[in-house]
Amino acid sequence: MTTTTRQWLLADHPRGRGVEDSDFKLAETELPDPGDGEMLLKTRWLSFDPAQKGWMENIADYVAPMAIGDVMRGGAISEVVESRDGKFAVGDLVMGTTGWTEYHISDGAGLVRVDTELPPTAMMSVLGTTGVTAYCGLFKIGKPVAGDTVLVSGAAGATGSVVGQLAKIAGCRVVGIAGGPDKCKWLVDEAGYDAAIDYKAGGVRGQIKEHCPRGVNVIFDNVGGAILDDMLGEIATGARVVICGGISRYETGDLPAGPKNYFNLIFRRASMEGFIVLDWADEFPAIRKRLEGFVQDGRLAYREDIQHGFENAPQTLKRLFTGANRGKQMLEL
Repeated sequence: MTTTTRQWLLADHPRGRGVEDSDFKLAETELPDPGDGEMLLKTRWLSFDPAQKGWMENIADYVAPMAIGDVMRGGAISEVVESRDGKFAVGDLVMGTTGWTEYHISDGAGLVRVDTELPPTAMMSVLGTTGVTAYCGLFKIGKPVAGDTVLVSGAAGATGSVVGQLAKIAGCRVVGIAGGPDKCKWLVDEAGYDAAIDYKAGGVRGQIKEHCPRGVNVIFDNVGGAILDDMLGEIATGARVVICGGISRYETGDLPAGPKNYFNLIFRRASMEGFIVLDWADEFPAIRKRLEGFVQDGRLAYREDIQHGFENAPQTLKRLFTGANRGKQMLEL
């Protein structure tokens, strides 16, 4: 018996502009019955990350390019609804890059079982790519030590909010940059940041000077552009600058101008390094267990922004680039 499924397909490459509704096409197709060793998966939640725009543009060369007509790439948590001696049993929840589709046939390759005492969606938020990205970027590249001042841009986002809390656990003073008083209040009141800077209020560099009087030892940058330039202007001697993302360029598609203050890397004997979290994929299970422990003992708070309805997938992705989301962006089918 075939299964009818709706899928969102890539209809255009959004280069040099923001994501638009016309970049996607809603289609319907028939899936065959699963074969021996295969499973039929029903998507329960979709995951959304800024990196998806880079995948659509075919700028990110660490993943395969996307062609017009491909199912939109993205992570998901799915339920196994049929299994013919497959890797997972009926009723199991699994996570992987299955794309924007209501149903999917899989042999289990690239999927992991949702294994957590937290709600299942935590596997795509605090325990997912955002959580392990925060952990690896901070500890593998930033290498904070107790007493350091850590400055995080995009601090109220799913990754940034975890970075700051992990830095607090490591004994650091943590300052976050976010947009708007509500996000800044959440950073201080719930995420435990020592201070928050509202970039929408202007005067970012002056606020950095105020809250980081001895300079910044670790920068964790999710934004790029002018914000990164302001942060580089206030680094301390021996600082480590972690480049995780550049959401400031996602709406235009233009690469940001080189930071004017990059010479501070010389004056302060500092380093600046980018990373792809997949380089530490073999460590993800152990990192997830550690992150879960921090949540359970109350040292790590997280937020999830869950939209609803498969037809709203494009609009949900666009929320990331307007700052509308509050925490990890997901969609429940």
